[in-house]
Amino acid sequence: MLNRITLMGRLTQDPELRHLQGSEPPIAVVSFGLAVARDYKDKDGNKITDFFDIVAWRKKAEFICKYFRKGQLIYIEGRLQLEKWQDKDGNNRRTYRIVVENCHFTGDRKTQNNNQNEQTQQVNDLLHQDNFADDLPF
Repeated sequence: MLNRITLMGRLTQDPELRHLQGSEPPIAVVSFGLAVARDYKDKDGNKITDFFDIVAWRKKAEFICKYFRKGQLIYIEGRLQLEKWQDKDGNNRRTYRIVVENCHFTGDRKTQNNNQNEQTQQVNDLLHQDNFADDLPF
């Protein structure tokens, strides 16, 4: 069986490290959104962007929190995972997340630092466009 995902996109928010209690030592985890632009435009000439929920565990979570910020480009390899739960009204719900197995920097550090403010503004602009804001799960 094969379950492999490869994405390169921009973080939609600053990653925030959390630790799961109840295990010794506590396990590091981070969740964040990833904006991935498609290679083509729609009929009106607008770029189409897909948004993915990403989760990383342990050392990978610590690495991402230490070196990446909102708007930065990241390359991720991982697997697609289905999560099922019941909401407070008893309805069955489900969502898909990408679990990070490997991640890498893209571009050089100087370029990333020089373009970070511009990239952050681009992500903010994408997040506030009317054409997809109603479809976001958050």
